[in-house]
Amino acid sequence: MSFEAWTIFALFWLVFVTTPGPNAVNCISNGMSLPFARAMVGVLAILTQACAFLVLSALGVTALIATSPTAFFVAKLIGAGFLIYLGIRGWINATKPAPTEVRPARQVYLHALAVATINPKSVAGYLAAFSQFVQPEVPIWGQMTVIMPTALALTALSYTGFTVLGAIMGRAALGAVFNTTVRRVMAVCFIIYGVLLGASGMPQTGGTR
Repeated sequence: MSFEAWTIFALFWLVFVTTPGPNAVNCISNGMSLPFARAMVGVLAILTQACAFLVLSALGVTALIATSPTAFFVAKLIGAGFLIYLGIRGWINATKPAPTEVRPARQVYLHALAVATINPKSVAGYLAAFSQFVQPEVPIWGQMTVIMPTALALTALSYTGFTVLGAIMGRAALGAVFNTTVRRVMAVCFIIYGVLLGASGMPQTGGTR
């Protein structure tokens, strides 16, 4: 991959991972409600999903999923339902005091992994990256030595930033009214993402997230 191609890819990926979505909302929520080190477990889960999707994209598996209407439709409905469920639960719990016990790291990890993986719209971003920036005449695994570190580093920086933002908001949310409002805004975001996901069509391999 040439330096020019790498620069374009890095800019694309930066937009891809900094555009607010379910992962960002989950990181902000974790930062608000968990000790920072525990909240960062959610970022680790997102990096796990990113690694898996990058490898699957290189192998062509995500392209196969995206071109299968049945598989995409089922995955889309499951993902939409899961996000809407999170939003409704968050809205109901917004007025309740935050739980005093800290969620186990395993629970934080699996929850973040589910949010990251179950959203089929992510497929469009990974397909776009590979359809637009991978050079077909160059061995794919040679290019992956550049693509993966770049993508993972930008992903880690972005979602760490969202987690820090949540931690700052959590410290600022000293008033009960403000705290409830912020938690309900996060809940509405999950519901909106779920509805948009359910109403979305097939991802285009040449498009962006």
